[in-house]
Amino acid sequence: MDQHSETDQQASTGREAQYSQFVALIARHDQAIRRFVRSLLPSREGVDDVMQETALECWKKFSDFTPATPDDAVDEFVRWACVIARFKALSWQRDRGRDRLVFRQGVIEALAAAAMDGLDRQESERHAIQTCLQTMPDDQRRLVLSVHSPGESIALIAAETGQKARRLYSRINVLRNLLLDCVQQRLAGEATNG
Repeated sequence: MDQHSETDQQASTGREAQYSQFVALIARHDQAIRRFVRSLLPSREGVDDVMQETALECWKKFSDFTPATPDDAVDEFVRWACVIARFKALSWQRDRGRDRLVFRQGVIEALAAAAMDGLDRQESERHAIQTCLQTMPDDQRRLVLSVHSPGESIALIAAETGQKARRLYSRINVLRNLLLDCVQQRLAGEATNG
């Protein structure tokens, strides 16, 4: 293989890896970005169009997306994509400026700021929940998550452990309260620390 072909192949492989990373990030955050876009438009009309335009623009600019660390990519991508979505929503609104049900730019800016705050709050809550779950012993974490995990059930855990399902449900309620207290303490600590 000559050097030119090898360079082309490496570029192609790099582009494929970049595309795979992009697809994984856009798929993971699709619902959050969609909620953000929906909050900027006066009706559901246009959400799909703005989402499609946002995804295309994100891909075009993905080489400009440079998170501080690879671990930060997941958290930073949704904010980066929502900034692009905001501009796409403004553009969509501007194109339909003749319609009665179109928000003025100032309203969209205010909605976007509120939605970004909501994203930050959701992200803080998600991190607090993950951190608190990680502090729980494995059996407790499995029990709390069993009602939300496919293939898991209280009946299955009861059969494995020899405990009564009713007792496990009571234990879940206690663990949920402990988890809630932990999350609230973490969020309060974040609010205090700025």
